[in-house]
Amino acid sequence: MEGFHDGPMIAATDDWRARDLAVLWHPCTQMREHPHALPLFPVAHGEGAWLVGFDGRRVLDGVSSWWTNLHGHAEPRIAEAIARQARTLEQVILAGFSHAPAVELAERLLAIAPREAGRGPLSKVFYADNGSAGVEVALKMAFHWFHNRGIEGRTKFVALTGSYHGETLGALSVGDIPLYRRVYAPLLLETLFAPSPDAFGARDAAEAERLAHAAADALAQLLDAHAGEICALIVEPLLQCAGGMRMHHPAWLRRARELCDAHGVFLIADEIATGFGRTGTLFACEQAGIQPDLLCLSKGLTGGFLPLCAVLATQAIYDGFLDDSRERAFLHSHSYSGNPLACAAALASLDILERDGVLARNRATAAKMAVLAAPFRAHPAVAEVRQTGMVVAIELHPETGNAEDGHAVEIAGRRGLRMYRAALDAGALLRPLGDVLYWMPPYCIDDAQLDLLARATAAALEEATRCA
Repeated sequence: MEGFHDGPMIAATDDWRARDLAVLWHPCTQMREHPHALPLFPVAHGEGAWLVGFDGRRVLDGVSSWWTNLHGHAEPRIAEAIARQARTLEQVILAGFSHAPAVELAERLLAIAPREAGRGPLSKVFYADNGSAGVEVALKMAFHWFHNRGIEGRTKFVALTGSYHGETLGALSVGDIPLYRRVYAPLLLETLFAPSPDAFGARDAAEAERLAHAAADALAQLLDAHAGEICALIVEPLLQCAGGMRMHHPAWLRRARELCDAHGVFLIADEIATGFGRTGTLFACEQAGIQPDLLCLSKGLTGGFLPLCAVLATQAIYDGFLDDSRERAFLHSHSYSGNPLACAAALASLDILERDGVLARNRATAAKMAVLAAPFRAHPAVAEVRQTGMVVAIELHPETGNAEDGHAVEIAGRRGLRMYRAALDAGALLRPLGDVLYWMPPYCIDDAQLDLLARATAAALEEATRCA
């Protein structure tokens, strides 16, 4: 029987779509929008920054396939590393067993993790399957550590307004996008939300820093008001991604680190999307000169090839679980924790980051992105253009009557769908977050592809204006 992998043998793209819709329930999608309002794009294979359809149509992956792909699709060095590993060991239980890729990856992650003078380094790695699962691990570790110390009442977490950390119940509890969480509110943990330090509307870096300090003052008041109740603060450093690509000054992170120390609260850095060079440094925390107590890494960890998450913890947190009692152990587990294939992919991705001078190349690419994005500031539909490293956000003036209440939900509302389709017709995959179009391309993107990204964005903005 013909299969999806037999691309050229499929009679027509519409046949493929029909087969898909007969059996699949797609993520982050109102399935009623298929097949007309939100047409499926059948991908046969990937090449660098390109996605290639069964019909040969090429679309630029402007969002790195949900921010996972670092070096390009089908990157041969990562593919070969996975193939080599598959010939020796594909999977083994990590409870009571070990294997070389898991150990080697942990060693390398700890060696490159953010460090802060005078603070004990991150020294242990706990593997999970994906970003949301990693956030669950970090939240449970933070709470359980206090429990093991006999410190009761530390049951609350602090997150930022506009935050997003995943969609499992614990991760959803520390998120603040109503469309995702309101239905599940009766099931969620109690979370305190501090004002976001985002610099939207700031005229310059000095004003962005003032906004950061004002938000930090509000965080201080919240921590004072709930002294003895909070076990951890969780943040996406510098960049609140799914919250609308809102960006903040590093000064807030420095103050947040100081406040967590003063109140005996753990700082969890969710660098699932911001890690591995997205913000201009290997990790966003580096730009503030701070080190978290728990660091969550996923998405680009494997270069976009396989699901894997690593949660890095301090020795002090690890030591808090050492005991003769199994009840004081951290008994969280995943069947594929530390999967050898995923670890091999991650090791190959780290090799590319180190050997190809990726961070230096990214700085040059980011400068080109800034030049191409600058003209959009004059567009009548655009409220702000902002950038952090390899991420550019183009925020539109709010649309009245947005079906999703104006919140940063992917391709929300009719305008978002129209912009998505206009960009796709122009040759690029862009998925607006509410009123925000953004660029987060693979690091291999070249000048011609950047030009295409800008043209597709112009087409999306034209569609937004035409139908306003």
